[in-house]
Amino acid sequence: APPLVLLADISGSMERYSRMLLHFAHLLAHLPGRAPPRVDSFVFGTRLTHVTRPLRDSDVDQAVKRVCDAVPDWAGGTRIGACLREFNWRWSRRVLGQNACVILLTDGLERDDTDGLGEEIARLARACHRLVWLNPLLRFDGFEPTASGIRAMRPHVAAFRPMHNIHTLTDFARALSHPESSRRAA
Repeated sequence: APPLVLLADISGSMERYSRMLLHFAHLLAHLPGRAPPRVDSFVFGTRLTHVTRPLRDSDVDQAVKRVCDAVPDWAGGTRIGACLREFNWRWSRRVLGQNACVILLTDGLERDDTDGLGEEIARLARACHRLVWLNPLLRFDGFEPTASGIRAMRPHVAAFRPMHNIHTLTDFARALSHPESSRRAA
């Protein structure tokens, strides 16, 4: 399986979804009976935090607690463009090799200027094999990408999927586990 890089927005509007994705990241790193894919996990609000090590704890509750303790801006504001810039310049060469798939979890509601956001998401899309955006706002029927952050990011992602409950996360996990369908669905 290709390496996975998870980038989860932990701002106030995304907190409950981020916890769900952290549980998912923990599960991927501890799959029973088979070699887990390499998973590098990051969270961001107003700053980017690398949380791969805390998620290695075998107890999921302890792992998520360690992540929450390590992140000073949990449930605060959102600076997606600045955090993606930091990821692109500091981490992308380290973690995006071997056809890595990037899973971005955010509602796309950017606080800062979206010109920089568009540039950084385009740079990220070029650096990875596949960029998948999981957005909890897609749960709403008739969702329209009207926020400027969403409009800046949407053209650069390979897949735009809902992720707001266990069913959508299960569907996404199935898409990841089937290589032929993951190219289409993930």
